[in-house]
Amino acid sequence: MKVVAIIQARMGSSRLPGKVMKELQDDTVLSHVIRRVKQSKWIDKIVIATTKNQQDQQIVLEAVKNRVEAFQGDESNVLERYFLAAKYAQADVVVRITSDCPLIDPYVIDKLVKCFDENNYLLVTNAGADTTLRTFPRGLDVEVFSFEALENSYQNANLDYQKEHVTPYLYENEDKVYYFTNKFDHSDYRLTLDTFEDWKLIEEIYHELYHGNHNFYMKEIIDLLKRRPLLNYINKHVEQKKLK
Repeated sequence: MKVVAIIQARMGSSRLPGKVMKELQDDTVLSHVIRRVKQSKWIDKIVIATTKNQQDQQIVLEAVKNRVEAFQGDESNVLERYFLAAKYAQADVVVRITSDCPLIDPYVIDKLVKCFDENNYLLVTNAGADTTLRTFPRGLDVEVFSFEALENSYQNANLDYQKEHVTPYLYENEDKVYYFTNKFDHSDYRLTLDTFEDWKLIEEIYHELYHGNHNFYMKEIIDLLKRRPLLNYINKHVEQKKLK
């Protein structure tokens, strides 16, 4: 079983353009994401799925710098880009991660992949379409699914929003979807990077916890936010973008 993490990344962002290449402490956001994903014990290969746009060539170079591969595909049809990247990587199992999650937790990744490996689920998620089942902070989102499931989506999805995103078709048409939950509900915490306010919070977290090594994870981050509750108000008002 070849487990491939595919990290989708592009420079275009309506609310915070160029966010994945912003400098965060000693490196770019994308590099931090890659370095944290590399700590996973289950992942065999990492591929950065970006676009053919000229501005995204710097993402390809950043992938090379971090010694991972890059795949360039269509900007709008993200499902196609993801499928072709998975096919290129010869993936049996795909771990979907987005590049706006510089606090992604490799231990959380491993728990979901292990759950997928030990069961007969088509998709294991800690995020997903049903937000009432979310217990992890936004920004630690992981989806694990088989290459066959991705191929099925690619062949059958025909609505625009199903192609602009990777997994809507799976949530809407499959019943073997498992929502992986945490013992404690931390879903009120927002740790993703989508706006300037998100950026300020992530800067604060890195300032407090990052000292050259990625040795802080969900527990340490939550403990910090509990010790300094005012940090949560930096981006508390930010609403997540909805599917079109």
